[in-house]
Amino acid sequence: MHAPVSGDRGELALVLHTHMPYVEGFGTWPFGEEWLWEALATSYLPLLDVLDRGAPLTLSVTPVLADQLEAEGVGPRFLRFLHDVRRETHRLDADGLRAGGEPLLGAEVQRAGADYERAAKRFEARGGDVVGALARHAAWTSAATHAVLPLVATEAGLRLQVETGVAAHRRRFGAWAGGFWLPECAHGPWLDPELERAGVHAACVELTDVFGLGSERHLRPLRSPAGPLLVPIDRAIVGLVWGADGYPSHGRYRDYHHHTIHHHRPWGNDGAPDDHAAAMALAREHAADFVARVRERVAGGGLCVCAVDTELLGHWWYEGVAWLETVLDEAVGQGLALTRLDDALARHEPAPAPTLPVTSWGTPRDLSTWSAPAVADLAWGARDAELRVVAAGPKASERALRELLAVQSSDWAFMVARGLAAPYGRERHREHAAGVRRAIGGELDSRVRNLAPDLSPASALQP
Repeated sequence: MHAPVSGDRGELALVLHTHMPYVEGFGTWPFGEEWLWEALATSYLPLLDVLDRGAPLTLSVTPVLADQLEAEGVGPRFLRFLHDVRRETHRLDADGLRAGGEPLLGAEVQRAGADYERAAKRFEARGGDVVGALARHAAWTSAATHAVLPLVATEAGLRLQVETGVAAHRRRFGAWAGGFWLPECAHGPWLDPELERAGVHAACVELTDVFGLGSERHLRPLRSPAGPLLVPIDRAIVGLVWGADGYPSHGRYRDYHHHTIHHHRPWGNDGAPDDHAAAMALAREHAADFVARVRERVAGGGLCVCAVDTELLGHWWYEGVAWLETVLDEAVGQGLALTRLDDALARHEPAPAPTLPVTSWGTPRDLSTWSAPAVADLAWGARDAELRVVAAGPKASERALRELLAVQSSDWAFMVARGLAAPYGRERHREHAAGVRRAIGGELDSRVRNLAPDLSPASALQP
């Protein structure tokens, strides 16, 4: 049971943006496809259990993530990771901690190892078909490889990203109401006509610095002059979950950054051995607090949109899926209307969009994360690759297009700008930029095996 939705009161739309850069086949530990296996085990599979119970959540799935989940051989490699790697490394770390006089830490590592055994059972129970399992819930799509669309140089390049993403969603998931996740919430008004032509009905935007934190204007969708609805995310609520002082920073929760030799995490944020039962109890308290705060936020009506990366829940914030489950129950108990975003947009009259600057949910809320001096070479490299492909026109091979899509991923610059696996981000960017040049020169080999199987070169590069 979920709280009924009424058009005359405020409501909450929880939007989960599900994304992973194309790491399948590109490295293992510590950088590479292990990221995909970890997200599958700790975020996607547990979340599917929640979704299958009828939770009214809005799920966006990027085409590039689904590309990897559909790739040949992914299922057996994932199970080998769970059975051979995770099982053994949990045993080694648990034994080592006990031998070093840390029985509580050893016991926590051993307990947490069961998470991966459950993940294997969940995966096998679904026949290894995670994309098929997502099909019931994936309502929104995104750009093909999560490019920062305002940094794309040409209309042809923009069409390639948007139309490939839409085609992939329709092929995999069928019906589509036009929901489109703008990668990194990066928006520039000139994008709207192309989005409209591609069938986009709505996109989330970050307007905190435009309207001000906590403004009631974040609680109403906007109608852009070109057509698509622009839906502000409500940073006042998002920050409770995903902010420097948000719930996951509490000392009782598991510390993501403090790990053992084999990258297991038996400590809490407070430095003490992780007390799992206490952390789960705290997650329930925080879920009740979250719902109460949202109820207060929408007491006068309006649509509160709380959008986070799916991988926050379970992966980055270990207790996050349990928090989400309790939020669903608390919404019923406290009488908060919880809704899918597409349904809500049919009930809330949009306001005319004002003249908007370029925005994103980066730091600061512009394009600096992907274009500032520290990553300027990546931004210019992606633009160079795009102009080479567009100049080749219809003669550009599918391999060149796929390498271009790969180099345009927002993730490489993000890794560098945030100091997260920066060498890997630079290496991947250089490799795909070189791949564009080789493909235009006639070489046919490519490592982007299942990337963008739904691209349409003729449509994307038409004059």
